[in-house]
Amino acid sequence: MIAQLSRDVRQYMLVTFNYWNFTITDGALRMLVVLYFHDLGYSSLQIASLFLFYEFFGVVTNLVGGWLGARLGLNRTMNIGLAMQIIALVMLAVPSEWLLVPWVMAAQAMSGIAKDLNKMSAKSAIKTLVPDDQQSALYRWVAILTGSKNALKGLGFFLGGLLLTVFGFTAAVLIMAGVLALVFIGSMVWLDKDMGKAKSKPKFSQMFSKSSHINILSLARMFLFGARDVWFVVALPIYLGTVFGWDHSMVGGFLALWVIAYGFVQGLAPKITGKASGTVPDGKGAMLWAGVLAAVTGVIAYSVQVQFYPQVVIVVGLLIFGAIFAINSSLHSYLIVSYAKGDGVSMDVGFYYMANAMGRLIGTVLSGWVFQIAGLAACMWVSFGFLLIATLVSIALPRRETLASA
Repeated sequence: MIAQLSRDVRQYMLVTFNYWNFTITDGALRMLVVLYFHDLGYSSLQIASLFLFYEFFGVVTNLVGGWLGARLGLNRTMNIGLAMQIIALVMLAVPSEWLLVPWVMAAQAMSGIAKDLNKMSAKSAIKTLVPDDQQSALYRWVAILTGSKNALKGLGFFLGGLLLTVFGFTAAVLIMAGVLALVFIGSMVWLDKDMGKAKSKPKFSQMFSKSSHINILSLARMFLFGARDVWFVVALPIYLGTVFGWDHSMVGGFLALWVIAYGFVQGLAPKITGKASGTVPDGKGAMLWAGVLAAVTGVIAYSVQVQFYPQVVIVVGLLIFGAIFAINSSLHSYLIVSYAKGDGVSMDVGFYYMANAMGRLIGTVLSGWVFQIAGLAACMWVSFGFLLIATLVSIALPRRETLASA
């Protein structure tokens, strides 16, 4: 049956399969590191610090990775990402006395580079497989890839805890490395050799986007993801454990549920934002949905500050936040692929996800610092401020009529 499908569909399936497997191991590895190093006696803030290089190198990788993808081809950058994740997993399969902070941070840096090479390659590859005049199909394919990624990352959280319980840390990372090695071999054999390679070799100086549309969208994306991670990465898990008294399984389960639900809504985003009526979103849609998310976040921040049924507000409110955030994220993911140039698409997408990684880095740092000095309500107010900025920035995004005339 697969052999009867078109070449483009088969390539899309292969890219998605690679991305799915990588995403599951990425989510599982994050949960393994959090749980295992907590068992070793690390504080929550010390554990969060282990992920700083993961986020920092994501900024660098997205910028340089887009340039590499345009020069080498997306098949090579995707395969390099798979290989580096295997190396990162093997680096952690050492005796526990060797797992010192610098070594773990180096492995996490390797994993961060691998993750963003893989993501940039997968998102860019879709642009090369869908004709420019099929924007509705492009939005649907991007939404499916993005939504499934987040649902599988949540599944990875569960898988990480299960592997740790059943096999232990060392065996768990080796099992994941073995699975990715098989995926890597299949990708080397079947992925198109010249996918995404620019017709002319772009210069290193061309890494920074010259498109005002992409620059504006990238700035909005940075504040959007900073607004999520400022409470999600460190503040919320600590708050749930220390204030609500939840155990690790409840905290991990809620975060996994949040990510899975978030991914599910992302997959439905085309139907929610107008595809059912035959339209695709534009800059106005991005602005409106960012404004809605800002309003919801303001309500949550005020409720937590005045202690108005905090447990209900946080659990229900953040699930609502996740659903609206998912629509925002899916809109952005479609817009960047739509705005990107067909020749050397990975450079535009790489620049955009560099801004995404910068937002996550800023959010991760602020999540620990703001929570430590002022608590969860302050983190939510920072999130509200970031979303207001994202809304205002999105006003400058082009409307559908502007793009049509261009």
